[in-house]
Amino acid sequence: MFESMGPLTAGPWIYAVVAASVLLDVFLPLLPSGVLVIAAATAAAAGTAGQMNTVPDIVALIAIATTASVLGDLAAFRLARRGGVRLDRALARSRRLRDTQESLGRALARGGGPLVVLARFAPAGRSLMSLGAGATTDRRTRDFLPWSAAAGVAWACYSVGLGYFGAHWLGANWLATGVSVLALFAAGAGAAYLMRRPATAR
Repeated sequence: MFESMGPLTAGPWIYAVVAASVLLDVFLPLLPSGVLVIAAATAAAAGTAGQMNTVPDIVALIAIATTASVLGDLAAFRLARRGGVRLDRALARSRRLRDTQESLGRALARGGGPLVVLARFAPAGRSLMSLGAGATTDRRTRDFLPWSAAAGVAWACYSVGLGYFGAHWLGANWLATGVSVLALFAAGAGAAYLMRRPATAR
């Protein structure tokens, strides 16, 4: 099925769509960036049958998704650093966001960088982590960057791997994409559960 999609997977524009979606979903968590990455990887798997030049290359897809993820994280981090009174006022409207911000700040202050990686998989976790880290810690951008990069690599490799290997195992069709998306959501649910647990339990 994906082999016949033609213009939908051909050309470099697919890279731009994936990059824009991943970059912006830190501010708009409802964007289906993970679904787009999986669909592009599934198309790449279909391309191995002889149309590799018309679909995204796996390595390039991982690199673009990772780079866009890190750039989005840093943009949110820097925005939170400079948000000042406006950001504090926005956070004050929600007790849940305020509690999350405080817990993230405490975790990062204790060197809880792996929490950044875990949050990358949780729904809206990336947004809360990047904004919360920028607003509550005294660390510099270069202290946040390695964990953001690790989170981006882990998420991109997992998402691309789901689409690519799912297509090879189940065939390059919508069933493979659906199963891969469910696996992505399952990882997100697991990450959200772990983030809600007390730090000592984690």
